[in-house]
Amino acid sequence: MVGKIVVSLVSLILVVGVILGVVIVLHQDGSSKDDDQSTKVQLKASVEEFCKPAEFKEACAKSLDSVAKNNSATMKDYLLVSIQITVDEVKKSFEVVEKTSVNNESDPYNHMAVEDCKELLQYAIEELQASYSMVGDTELHSLNDRVSELLNWLGAVYSYQSMCVDAIEKPEYKSAIEKGMVNATQLTHNAINIVAKMSTILQSFNVSIPSNLKSAAGSTSNRRLLEVNEIGHDSYPTWFPVADRKLLARHRFVTPHAVVAKDGSGQYNTVAAALAAYPENHRGKYIVYVKAGIYEEHIIISKKQPNVFIFGNGAGETIITGNRNFALMKIPTQDTATFSVLGNGFVARGITFRNTAGPEGHQAVALRINGDMAAVFDCSIEGYQDTLYYQNHRQFYRNCVISGTVDFIFGRGSAVIQNSLIIARKPLAGQFNTITADGKEIALKPGGVVFQNCRVVPEVELFPVRFQLPTYLGRPWKAYSTTVFMESELGDFIRPEGWMTWQGETFEQTCHYYEFANRGPGALINNRNRSFKNFRLISPEEAAQYTAAPWINGDMWLRHTGAPFYLGLGGR
Repeated sequence: MVGKIVVSLVSLILVVGVILGVVIVLHQDGSSKDDDQSTKVQLKASVEEFCKPAEFKEACAKSLDSVAKNNSATMKDYLLVSIQITVDEVKKSFEVVEKTSVNNESDPYNHMAVEDCKELLQYAIEELQASYSMVGDTELHSLNDRVSELLNWLGAVYSYQSMCVDAIEKPEYKSAIEKGMVNATQLTHNAINIVAKMSTILQSFNVSIPSNLKSAAGSTSNRRLLEVNEIGHDSYPTWFPVADRKLLARHRFVTPHAVVAKDGSGQYNTVAAALAAYPENHRGKYIVYVKAGIYEEHIIISKKQPNVFIFGNGAGETIITGNRNFALMKIPTQDTATFSVLGNGFVARGITFRNTAGPEGHQAVALRINGDMAAVFDCSIEGYQDTLYYQNHRQFYRNCVISGTVDFIFGRGSAVIQNSLIIARKPLAGQFNTITADGKEIALKPGGVVFQNCRVVPEVELFPVRFQLPTYLGRPWKAYSTTVFMESELGDFIRPEGWMTWQGETFEQTCHYYEFANRGPGALINNRNRSFKNFRLISPEEAAQYTAAPWINGDMWLRHTGAPFYLGLGGR
């Protein structure tokens, strides 16, 4: 799966480079005696045009010094150099972190945070290097698809750096690491802006792109809504609907590679043991069937374990549970997760992911997904604060039950949650409920969470006091937090203000919170919080931009997951 993503990224680099390279070459083919001077002027102009969308223009221009001296350089060369320089700067950041020593016995929290930082920066380096190494491949046929893939990739690289700094608490560690990452974060920010404005750069060079390569983002609302409803074989537990058994069979999900059972009737007694048996260099799906039972485990699916498909006997029957938390154990948020997914192409069905730390544990994640193109359906994700962490990349949730209190659906990736039940639980006295806390940091970076055809309700314990303990749709974790509730049913306990500000910040001035075609007493927007500058009820045309096809490029990959889905508006 990683390879497929890299192919997508580098295809853009090749196509843009070849096209834009013509501009410079044409200037060099003239017969004027001022050829050399003309070429230098053109190259200078090329650097300026290339860096125009960059937030940090001086850093952008400086990063291109070596290529700007090359009279035969093309825009492809500019992009390659930009990636390589970013890699070099992230490596320098890694060296700074590697030299940071924190005693595990006296300060276990910051020791773990620094170790996490090393891991995150290593992910950034690996992903940038992989994209650079695959420049020659041009398999994709849509420029829009290529841009989306590259933005998805670079957005994750930026988030890795942000997460690294955010998790560290003590100033003596945090300030040095943050200072050592300035160049890397600036160059990554620049790369995101440049790719996001690629069509503008093309126009500035008077390059015409064939119509079949132009962005099709605006046409998504006209696409046929897709629902998976085929029938077929019965090679799965009886709770699998007939339609889904056939869909899974189409993808050769015939028999599990590993069966887990508490009673010893499977190959393994634990989920961890089944995942540890993942074969080296395995191709295709790795299928794990977890029989009914309660499995007290702490699971991490590594980046070297892509395409894991794990299914159980149903939510409430197959339960994977843990109690790691921040408040009582002083563990960084990402490390509290009961179940963590780093590998791409993850699919889960019919399982409960649970964190039992309770509201006293504060941050206590039940499910954390960092891998790209992940699908979770027919699952229950249970916790209190920070229950579901859509950490990075593109994710899809369908027919799920997600419960919690404070910021219980949060992250920095791009997520669509369809046809799911969102349950607000009873928080501690004096606390409040916020369903979402999106962490999109910069304007042109992909990211945000969309709820479509969901129901938002209080749990039984909250119901009697639902008007005394406030519940909000969300609050902005970062400056460009993006959250959309559309075609959903909002209960009467949702505060009329709808959205809550983040204390001590002014993110309400820059975040993007939208609603569309919601129903129920909580959907009335007359008294929504007016301090949110960009909040509004959006039109169908605008809402179409947040459906599964454009928001997470669902038309490219959801059909391969086995999950039911629809790509546009109006589905059920």
